[in-house]
Amino acid sequence: YNVGVEAGDVLAGMSALGVEHAAFVGTSRGGLIIHVLGALKPTVLKAIVLNDIGPVIEAEGLAHIRSYLDRAPKPKTLAEAVDTQRRVHGADFPALTDVDWARMVRAICRETAAGWVPDFDPALVDTLAGIDFSKPLPGLWPQFDALAAVPLLAIRGGNSKLLSAASVEEMGRRHPGMETITVEGQGHAPFLETGTLPREIADFLDRAERESK
Repeated sequence: YNVGVEAGDVLAGMSALGVEHAAFVGTSRGGLIIHVLGALKPTVLKAIVLNDIGPVIEAEGLAHIRSYLDRAPKPKTLAEAVDTQRRVHGADFPALTDVDWARMVRAICRETAAGWVPDFDPALVDTLAGIDFSKPLPGLWPQFDALAAVPLLAIRGGNSKLLSAASVEEMGRRHPGMETITVEGQGHAPFLETGTLPREIADFLDRAERESK
């Protein structure tokens, strides 16, 4: 797992499909890949939605992610899996409904004979090994500055530990055309299918399309 390699994979896939440029929606790691795409080949970026990610990652948020990946439980039933996620993330996501929590579990877990298990490659945890979370993490401001000409919507969870309000403010200063949405009652990362987010994202992409013509 390497963000630079993953960005190269995206470019290779676009080339194979004959896609010259596109609007990108990047949540968490996906947003980091977008930063690298801007450095490697900015012309592929027609519009950008960054979901709770920016050029500065707060160490507290990354440490939180590592802690629950390290201790990912294996509940026996869907109800137990929902309860587990609520115990871990409930304080950051008070806005989620019962339906939202169940959908979350089905999205990030899979049912097996042994119960509901996390549906991710365990090697992902290895990418966080050796990081000193007591020190600020390296930033991506030069890569973000390269996105200045691309229509950009930044979405931040009001309870996010990964993307700070101060970082979003600085992003807006460097990218004066950037639009922002703060999703109250959600942390990292806001569920893009909830509330008014689908309509707001669609409206942003429609505006970006019109302005590009």
